[in-house]
Amino acid sequence: MANNSYSGVKNSVVEANHDGEFGCTLKELRALMELRGTEGINKIGESYGDVQGFCNRLKTSPTDGLSGQPADIEKRKTVFGQNLIPPKKPKTFLQLVWEALQDVTLIILEVAAVVSLGLSFYRPQDAEREDCGKAAGGVEDETESDAGWIEGVAILLSVICVVLVTAFNDWSKEKQFRGLQSRIEQEQKFTVVRGGQVIQIPVAEIVVGDVAQVKYGDLLPADGVLIQGNDLKVDESSLTGESDHVKKTQQKDLMLLSGTHVMEGSGKMVVTAVGVNSQTGIIFTLLGSAEDDEEDEEEKKKEKGEKKKQRKNKKQDGSIENRKKAKAQDGAAMEMQPLNSDEGADAEEKKKANLPKKEKSVLQGKLTKLAVQIGKAGLVMSAITVIILVVLFVVDTFWIQNLPWVKACTPIYIQFFVKFFIIGVTVLVVAVPEGLPLAVTISLAYSVKKMMKDNNLVRHLDACETMGNATAICSDKTGTLTMNRMTVVQAYLAGKHFKKVPEPENIPASILDFLILGIAVNCAYTTKIMPPEKEGGLPRQVGNKTECALLGFSTDLKRDYQTIRNEIPEEKLYKVYTFNSVRKSMSTVLKMADGGYRMFSKGASEILLKKCYKILTANGESKVFRPRDRDDMVKKVIEPMASEGLRTICLAYRDFTASDGEPDWDNENDILTGLTCLCVVGIEDPVRPEVPDAIRKCQRAGITVRMVTGDNINTARAIATKCGILQPADDFICLEGKEFNRRIRNAKGEIEQERIDKIWPKLRVLARSSPTDKHTLVKGIIDSTVIEQRQVVAVTGDGTNDGPALKKADVGFAMGIAGTDVAKEASDIILTDDNFSSIVKAVMWGRNVYDSISKFLQFQLTVNVVAVIVAFTGACITQDSPLKAVQMLWVNLIMDTFASLALATEPPTEALLLRKPYGRNKPLISRTMMKNILGQGVYQLVIIFTLLFAGEKIFDIDSGRNTPLRAPPSEHYTIVFNTFVLMQLFNEINARKIHGERNVFDGIFNNLIFCTIVFGTFIIQIVIVQFGGKPFSCVALNIDQWLWCTFLGFGSLLWGQVISSIPTSRLKFLKTAGHGTQKEEIPDEELEELDDMEEIDHAERELRRGQILWFRGLNRIQTQMDVVSAFQSGTSFQGALRRQASNSSQQQHDIRVVNAFRSSISLYEGLEKPESRTSIHNFMTHPEFRIEDSEPHIPLIDDTDAEDDAPTKRNSASPRNTTPTPPSPTTVPAVAVAPLSPSPNQNNNAVESSNHLLPEATKASSASMPASPLHSLETSL
Repeated sequence: MANNSYSGVKNSVVEANHDGEFGCTLKELRALMELRGTEGINKIGESYGDVQGFCNRLKTSPTDGLSGQPADIEKRKTVFGQNLIPPKKPKTFLQLVWEALQDVTLIILEVAAVVSLGLSFYRPQDAEREDCGKAAGGVEDETESDAGWIEGVAILLSVICVVLVTAFNDWSKEKQFRGLQSRIEQEQKFTVVRGGQVIQIPVAEIVVGDVAQVKYGDLLPADGVLIQGNDLKVDESSLTGESDHVKKTQQKDLMLLSGTHVMEGSGKMVVTAVGVNSQTGIIFTLLGSAEDDEEDEEEKKKEKGEKKKQRKNKKQDGSIENRKKAKAQDGAAMEMQPLNSDEGADAEEKKKANLPKKEKSVLQGKLTKLAVQIGKAGLVMSAITVIILVVLFVVDTFWIQNLPWVKACTPIYIQFFVKFFIIGVTVLVVAVPEGLPLAVTISLAYSVKKMMKDNNLVRHLDACETMGNATAICSDKTGTLTMNRMTVVQAYLAGKHFKKVPEPENIPASILDFLILGIAVNCAYTTKIMPPEKEGGLPRQVGNKTECALLGFSTDLKRDYQTIRNEIPEEKLYKVYTFNSVRKSMSTVLKMADGGYRMFSKGASEILLKKCYKILTANGESKVFRPRDRDDMVKKVIEPMASEGLRTICLAYRDFTASDGEPDWDNENDILTGLTCLCVVGIEDPVRPEVPDAIRKCQRAGITVRMVTGDNINTARAIATKCGILQPADDFICLEGKEFNRRIRNAKGEIEQERIDKIWPKLRVLARSSPTDKHTLVKGIIDSTVIEQRQVVAVTGDGTNDGPALKKADVGFAMGIAGTDVAKEASDIILTDDNFSSIVKAVMWGRNVYDSISKFLQFQLTVNVVAVIVAFTGACITQDSPLKAVQMLWVNLIMDTFASLALATEPPTEALLLRKPYGRNKPLISRTMMKNILGQGVYQLVIIFTLLFAGEKIFDIDSGRNTPLRAPPSEHYTIVFNTFVLMQLFNEINARKIHGERNVFDGIFNNLIFCTIVFGTFIIQIVIVQFGGKPFSCVALNIDQWLWCTFLGFGSLLWGQVISSIPTSRLKFLKTAGHGTQKEEIPDEELEELDDMEEIDHAERELRRGQILWFRGLNRIQTQMDVVSAFQSGTSFQGALRRQASNSSQQQHDIRVVNAFRSSISLYEGLEKPESRTSIHNFMTHPEFRIEDSEPHIPLIDDTDAEDDAPTKRNSASPRNTTPTPPSPTTVPAVAVAPLSPSPNQNNNAVESSNHLLPEATKASSASMPASPLHSLETSL
């Protein structure tokens, strides 16, 4: 087929060009991709003859792909669409302004300002001013009284200013994320064949008719039909909810769907649908229509419901015939999946394209809680201020002056009350630290932007801050610690151990031919050695690096592997067993001319040598290879190679004679034995030169580095010593995966945390480890309670099978170059240069974020405390706040927006790596910071009150106290205001250091933003005081007064030195503040309620307790009724769901009920939003990880103890009944309502930061029990 195919294509292309159209319509292709399994194969057979005929209709060649001419590509894009899903339009600047205006305190201020404005224009004619009390009189100047409107306008202007700044920040933040998004998408490339050449193109460039090469670890970017496959298995759980890997072959199932993951094997497919027409795209469009304008919502819902029903019916019919394993309840799974799958949430999230991760990070949790507490205190203070002012005024006017209430005076009195109200609101404005969230965002966004330069592509903002707390890093060896440029440096061949690559003359020709043939066909055809990019450079290695080393070996032996590949194209390979973590080897079978077969194998030497029973000798003959010889070889060849840090690979072959007939290829154990060993090679992968230094820095910073590798233990130990993970005198341990498993499991084969706790503190190298071992280790360290500080673990990974460990870790690093799409999707940060030293940079940035926030807090709280106390006491004693509303807003702007910019953008220094990690429970405000805040607060209050009550005497000016309502601004109060602002400015410099350092100017000029903001604020302050006039209640000051103000401000720097001289330990009364909410503090039932929300917002929590209780009660009753009615009504759940689809919340609710039964977990599990991680790829889903074990007896490793729901599973295995047996009334609500008990490792992260592996696992387990009551119920119904 392969050879004569192209001529046929040529002719068909020529004929087709006359009509200028393709042989299939978009509609036909969409309908084709709806089919599954044998249906799809039959349809292709009926309509197109075979896959070849199908390719002819699409005008493409299975071997050479499209011609790649721009005109053809463009035409395909217009006919079949582009491979991208149009993103939702970003919010416009005006929308952001509108959102910023929703802030409650700002609304209160606006209202007050408007009222004040209205009243200022009101003139009582006939009433004599004096009648209304002495506070109202005393304004002689008419122009002054006309200027009453200025304050109202000034407040409005400053509100506008604050709103614009906030909106601009949000806008630039969104722009940054979109930039990041597009950067991630551009990096996504896929391999296609065009014009006979294998090239990589961006995913968005793929068109219908392209022939794409798919391989292990790929995330499929479009729908397609399989042309040729080797051992191809795909995880389709993201689309279907079926967790079993689906085998794709020409005979059984040809359909490859976008958004699914290739878990094993390789192959080629012809692309049939892209973008919005692909299966993932269709789901996106369904979701997109839900977000459209509200007016059409009702009609749309009806249409959508219809469409969905049709699609689901189609899907279900196909799926039920196709999947022999399909269980009846998976009908429901298929029906609900698209809405509930990760993709759904991903789509919503992608459309929002705002913050990539919805749940609050540890830091944000602590901050929100702190902000709420401060806000409450502010509210109380401002209320008391208003009350005291009103009472004083009323007492003074009507009691002491003994005046009657005159009708004509009412507006004047109201004006007073409005003024008091405005003062109260300004106290509140100053007290509420709106700058906190802003500071976090700025700090994180700034760090993320800078981390791009340090080769860290951050996918989830909070990963950057978590990294600062990391206490352990579990790193891969290959490519992270080493250069991932493999070369063969030693070989054991023809009975001789060559210490360097032998000359071809020294090897018998027969062995050499064998060897080169084996290397050429038994390495993936996607792996090649390319000529160097620059003259005199090293050849480029493309594909799997170990295979590249072998191909390089064949080149060193002066032979060309490409000629062999041209003779034996991939289509001619009879069978391929691709490499996976269970086999640890790869084999390729060729059919010989005489009807026999020859199989070439390569793999880890100690594993493959056990399967060899012959070995080739110097004369090219094979001799028997006994276990004794093997032990000899291990001692004399393999161990010496390994101890030099070489990776040993064994190459072998086996012949199957024609007389024996065709072997049973599916029985791998019988196939992969009786091999003949060709040679053993030692492959060197040199350690990256910068790694030892990076590891030293980590160890100094209190971070333990562990190496987890699939390599031989001797190789691993040698490399770990070179890197500095192991020091010669240490008593740390190195284990192999088998030994590790033996030590952590009890007699029943279950993993015990106590056993892991005995091992991990000393463990430094885990060799020959499976992905499961990696996950077990990471989970064991995270769950451990041996050390009082909970461990924060970072993990690096590149393979598909690293997914579970990357997801489980607090921070997952994926390799940008060597990593598979699946690994990148599960990760938090992508290392664009695959280099370990970039991780150290990430740690530095993470710690810097934390410190920046603390600096900002130290500054902010000082201002808050002082401003609130000044406004409060001033108002109570002088019946007027010394700091006016507009001045307060200016101070607020300095401290919130500008300070957060200045302090949150401090660049990191190496000094950050000299201290131990903070840990999760460290309070935001340490005792040292508390000392600084209180110390500076005392200084500022003393100065302000001295100026307020004695300033007129010191400066010999008129007193500003007790002035009438519309009196002109006074010099006295201007000096108070000016000194106050200047003290904040100098204190901002103090705030740069939070650990009690003496030199606050250290590295100040490295931060240009900081300098600019401090100088800028100073200049604006001069302008405000000199030319601000009435709106800012200021009078121009002379040079002497300015110097005094500046000197008093500068005093805060000197005072800072005094404070840092006092040892913190002496001050016993200091308390810390800003702890996170421990998960234990939240009642269980509230936790389950919070799972429904997109994020646990601590502020919301404080405010919504009552509401939550009420809803919870209703919810439970409703759920129980739903369940009972579902059982009584005797219709299937799907019927119930369709009946009730009219209202979407109801629908969601029912999905939850079904899910609760399907997975026998908490009712709320179904609604828990999967981590809405911004996708790495235009349409991407999370692989639903299942951990497949090499050893079948190993129990599944869950995030939550499987014991929690073991009883439910056991009970469910009742014999199948012919009549439905409704479970006893007690069990129904229990299953529906019982929440998952918070598992022991629920650190106080607001939402547990790893996707639960549990639902998937339990789904699988319930699916594998056809006897579950739900199953019998549905089938019998």
